[in-house]
Amino acid sequence: MSASDIQGEFEHQVLLATLRLGENAFTAAIVVELEERTQRSVSPAAVYVALRRLEKKKLVRSELRTGDQPGRLRERRFFVATEDGVTALRESRARLGRLWEGLESVLAEG
Repeated sequence: MSASDIQGEFEHQVLLATLRLGENAFTAAIVVELEERTQRSVSPAAVYVALRRLEKKKLVRSELRTGDQPGRLRERRFFVATEDGVTALRESRARLGRLWEGLESVLAEG
């Protein structure tokens, strides 16, 4: 797997949020994480579609689990970043870092 397997900024953000949430990453939690960190409104359906694409590429895996609250019978699908997903994020970060190099003065506020 490589960073090119993460298609687009949104899939990248969803994968980062999934990694950040660890074992607690399900669609609604990912939506909240993305909205808090990006300061943008996020569609749960768009997150779910991105997660399924990432799973198809083997960058995340999922499992159904029953809720951890007493009396909660509803199952949720939880996602976790795979080693391939983490590798793709590392590669992407390195590539983006190289693109940012030398642009500090151009992008400085003021």
